[in-house]
Amino acid sequence: MNLILQGPVAGPTEINHIAALAGARRVIPLGAHAYRCEEVDASDAVRAQVDAACLAARVDGTFIAGGQRLSDFKLVAMDMDSTLITIECIDEIADMQGLKPQVAEITEAAMRGEIEFRESLMRRVSLLKGLDSAALQQVYQQRLRLSPGAEAMLAAVKAAGLKTLLVSGGFTFFTDRVKERLGLDYAHSNVLEIADGKLTGKVTGEIVDAEEKKRTVERVCAALDISPRQAIVMGDGANDLRMMGIAGMSVAFRAKPIVRAQADVALNFSGLDGILNLFEQ
Repeated sequence: MNLILQGPVAGPTEINHIAALAGARRVIPLGAHAYRCEEVDASDAVRAQVDAACLAARVDGTFIAGGQRLSDFKLVAMDMDSTLITIECIDEIADMQGLKPQVAEITEAAMRGEIEFRESLMRRVSLLKGLDSAALQQVYQQRLRLSPGAEAMLAAVKAAGLKTLLVSGGFTFFTDRVKERLGLDYAHSNVLEIADGKLTGKVTGEIVDAEEKKRTVERVCAALDISPRQAIVMGDGANDLRMMGIAGMSVAFRAKPIVRAQADVALNFSGLDGILNLFEQ
C-alpha cells in the first residue's frame, strides 16, 4: 500500500512526521505539495494515527494500492453543488428572496443526512414561489464558480479517455450550462417549474434524489458497457452516498463527516485535481 499526502500547506516537516507514523519505506515528491509514501503500514491502528495527524496538519492522506492508473477507470461522475462548483445554487437563488438562512439551514441538514433529500428539496423549492426566473441567470453569472482544481482534473480525465457525468440534486438551468461550458458528456438534474416568468415553487418530473443519482450512474455505465466499478464518483453530501457506494473509487470533496467516513478518498484541503496524485503515470 501507498499513502498519498497532499495539501496546499503540506511541507517536509509535516510530511516526514506522517510518513514515519505510517512506516513508509520511501517518500517520493509528486509536486510542490504532494508526496507518495511507499510500502506503508495500512493497519487500522496506523490509519487512525495518520488520519489524526493529517487533520492536525491540514493535509489530505489517502491509503491506496500501488500501481493504479487513471486510465484503469472509464467514467468520472460528479455531484455539482459544493463539489464541482463552490456554491449551493438553491441557497443563492433563495438569497434573491431574502430567504438564504432558512433555505441554507434545510440544505445543511439534508447534506448531513438529517432530513431525507426529497423532503428537503420540496421544502426549499416551495420557498422560492413567485421569484422572477431572471434570478437564475443572476446566480449563474454572478455567483457560480468552479471548485479549485476542477478544470485541471477534467482536462486530465478527458486526456486519459474517461467520460464525464454531472449528476445533481440541483437544477437543469445550471447543470446544462456547466455541461456545455466544460464539455461534459452527460448531465442529469431536477427541472424547476416556471410559469409566466416566475418560479412556481415546484419541480417537474422525477426528483433526482440519492436513489436516482445511483440509477443515473448505473444507466450511464450500462450505456458505456462498463461496470460501475470502473467509475470514480465524487460528492459531498449524504445524498451522494448511494452512487458513491457502487463506484470503484469514491471521493468525498470538502464533504460532511458522514460522507468522509464512508469514502475511499477524502479531499478536505486539496483541490479536485488532488485525485490525479493518487495514480501512477
